Amino acid sequence: MDDEERWAAVVARDVSADGAFVYGVVTTGVFCRPSCPSKQARRANVVFFPDVAAAAASGLRPCLRCRPTEPAGAHRSELVGRACRILDEAPTAPTLAELADRLEVSPYHLHRSFRAETGITPKAWADARRAERVRARLQEGAGVTEAVYDAGYGSSSRFYEGSARRLGMTPGELRAGASGLTVTLATGESSLGTVLVGATARGICAVDLGDEPDELLAAARERFHGAELVTGDPGFAALVARVVALVDEPGRPAGAARLPLDVRGTAFQERVWRALQEVPVGSTTTYAGVAASIGSPSSARAVAAACAANAVAVVVPCHRVVRGDGDLAGYRWGLERKAALLRREGAVVPRRPGGSGA
Repeated sequence: MDDEERWAAVVARDVSADGAFVYGVVTTGVFCRPSCPSKQARRANVVFFPDVAAAAASGLRPCLRCRPTEPAGAHRSELVGRACRILDEAPTAPTLAELADRLEVSPYHLHRSFRAETGITPKAWADARRAERVRARLQEGAGVTEAVYDAGYGSSSRFYEGSARRLGMTPGELRAGASGLTVTLATGESSLGTVLVGATARGICAVDLGDEPDELLAAARERFHGAELVTGDPGFAALVARVVALVDEPGRPAGAARLPLDVRGTAFQERVWRALQEVPVGSTTTYAGVAASIGSPSSARAVAAACAANAVAVVVPCHRVVRGDGDLAGYRWGLERKAALLRREGAVVPRRPGGSGA
C-alpha cells in the first residue's frame, strides 16, 4: 500500500487494513490502527508506520481507544461484547445512533464491527433477543399482549409485523403448543436405519434417526401434540428421499442441495446451525472452530449445547463437529451413526469416540 491507499483506509476506518500498518497523529502524540473510531485527524498531521514497533520508536504512544498494541480484533471483540450486553439488558432497544453514542464510536464503525464479529446487525441481534423474551414469557403462560410489552416492544403492532419470521410460528401457535399448524410426517429407510422427516408449510422441522418407525412416529406425535398431523403424500416422499440421500449418498449433488427449514432457536443457536451448514461434505470441524467462525471464540461449550439442540439430523450436519482432543463427542442419534456418517462422507474419523455433546 502507498500512502494514498493507507489514508483511504484510515478515512474508511477499514477493519481489513488492521495489521497492515499503523498511523500516528503528531498533534496528539498517539498512534492508531486504521479502524480507530476516534475523531479523524487532518491529513497533514498524519504519518504512517509499517508496524507498532516503528511507531513506538518514534516516540508516539498507543491510542487508548483502538489499542493498536493488542492482537488484531481484540478491540473489536470488546466493543461488540459491550454492545451485546447493552442490547441484552436494555428494556427498549436503542437505535444504532444511540448505541454508538453510548459506546463513543461512530454508527458506521459500530455497524461494521458488529457485523464482522457476529454475522448480523445490531438491530437483528436486538430483535432476536426481544423475540426470545417474548417466547419465554409465552411459554410461562403470559398473555400475548403482556409478553410483547414485557419484552420491550413499544406496541403490539410492531411485534406482529414480523412475529412469524422471528418466532417460527405465531404467538398464538407457540402458546398453544403449535396448535393450528399442520405437520406432515413420514419415514424412509436408510442404510443407518429409519429416517423420520417432519415438515410444516415453511420447511423441514424435524429429522430423526432410529431403529423403529413406530417409535420415531410416536415421539414426533408427542413433540407436535398441538398440531394437526398428516401423512405424507407421494410429493412428500420425494422430500424424504432427499433427506435419506444425505445419509446414504452425502456427496450426490441432489442430496447436498440446501433444503428449506422451519427450525426455531435462540439467536446464538441459529448462528451455530447456519455455520454447520457451511461445513463441507468430507470435512470436520471442532466446537472451538465453529465458535471462532461465528465471531465468539470463547463460546465452544455453548456451541456444543447448540449442536445438542439441533432437531434436524444430517440437514444441519452437527455430526461433522468433533472435540479438539480427537473424541467424536456425543450425538443424540448414536455415536455409531455419527462415525458411519463421517466415514461415508470421506472424513477422517477420530479414533477415540466418547464424551458428551451434540
